Amino acid sequence: MDSTFVKFALPALIALVISATPAAALEQNCRFIQAKADREACYKRQEEELATKRKSVTPTNESKALESLHQMRQDDDAVYRSIHGICRGC
Repeated sequence: MDSTFVKFALPALIALVISATPAAALEQNCRFIQAKADREACYKRQEEELATKRKSVTPTNESKALESLHQMRQDDDAVYRSIHGICRGC
């Protein structure tokens, strides 16, 4: 293996593992709570946090999809105009 590759790949892999760990720990901490009411409250908080994250991400994805669709329609119209300009009566 190339030592330059190892120098950069190993720190990148460690950073990836460290950044992924808090998300996994956040999801699993509720199931270890013994009191049922506290455990259910924890699950409810997690659901609310997840819902707010999804709401903030969804409009961005929808706007990108709508923008992409609009761009494709403009491209299609341009192609149709050029085809009809070349081949009149075909």
